[in-house]
Amino acid sequence: MLACARGYTIIKRAQHNPTSHNQGGIVSFCKRLARLLLICLVPASLAAQNKGIPEWCKPLPRPEYKSLQRVPISDPWFEVYKVAPEVYAIYEPHQAEETISYLIVGTKQALLFDSGMGIGNIQKVTSQLTKHFIVVLNSHTHNDHVGGNWQFSTIFGMNTAFTRANAKGSRADAQAEIAPGQICGELPAGFNPKTYAAKPWHISLFVHDGFVVNLGGGRKLEIIATPGHTPDAIALIDRASGLLFTGDTYYPAPIWLYRPETDMDAYVASAKRLAALAPQVKLVLGAHNIPVAQPDVLPKLVDAIQAVRSGKGDVKAEGTGKAMHTFQGFQFLLASESKKGLD
Repeated sequence: MLACARGYTIIKRAQHNPTSHNQGGIVSFCKRLARLLLICLVPASLAAQNKGIPEWCKPLPRPEYKSLQRVPISDPWFEVYKVAPEVYAIYEPHQAEETISYLIVGTKQALLFDSGMGIGNIQKVTSQLTKHFIVVLNSHTHNDHVGGNWQFSTIFGMNTAFTRANAKGSRADAQAEIAPGQICGELPAGFNPKTYAAKPWHISLFVHDGFVVNLGGGRKLEIIATPGHTPDAIALIDRASGLLFTGDTYYPAPIWLYRPETDMDAYVASAKRLAALAPQVKLVLGAHNIPVAQPDVLPKLVDAIQAVRSGKGDVKAEGTGKAMHTFQGFQFLLASESKKGLD
């Protein structure tokens, strides 16, 4: 009650009538008292609720989504946006990764580029968007991109030890994704946090740099190997439509480059390779936070990561062994020892 003192409203005492119990005055007083209690308690209740909302969740929904065409689906865990003809961004706004998977549809089949967290049922979502057969291909095999793989029969993968190891599944990384502060809103109905894990999945076909997936109707997706973030990281380019799907090599948020599997030299080389494609690209489609960026961001990405590695920009410690490097609007979360010059 002390917390609402600045909002306190004085209630005048009802005048006493010696010839009447003035029951109407007593009722009026009680109603006013009830209103006062409501004035005090509701802000306190809202403050308690807001206190439990993770900081990353408070700015949502992101304003960039207002310009995109939202596609209605039945599962509230996901939001789906049409970002190009027959291309759908499947966004998971209720988990801190804000992972974005892409369903790319041709006339004969479709390709799901990443399958998300595995918290909601992405297979049911894709079945509402297309009736074509779906092939899954992952931008890389961190758990937030392969969580729904097990729901599909055909999965293409890069032939790396990292890919094969992650195909066995993982519990520890998945459990960290639902730790306190990681969820915004409610988990899906029927979801069991205790058993949540990245389930094992089977690689149907190993693919490689330059491999082309023909979806029909002139829609062909070419694999571009982009190691660095992980050994098996790839991008996809639809040259006919000018679409470049960059996975975790680029997205408009802090780019994570601190894990043991990250190779900084390889990352810079991959960023340069994508930048060289910028003149052919109309849209850049990343895997977190916001789906759409313009192609001029790619050469700027190269400049930013090279500047950071040469010691430029602002640096702020982030937890144990990590630091956030900021340069001209780009942010990179690096292992502390990764700040070194290029060879």
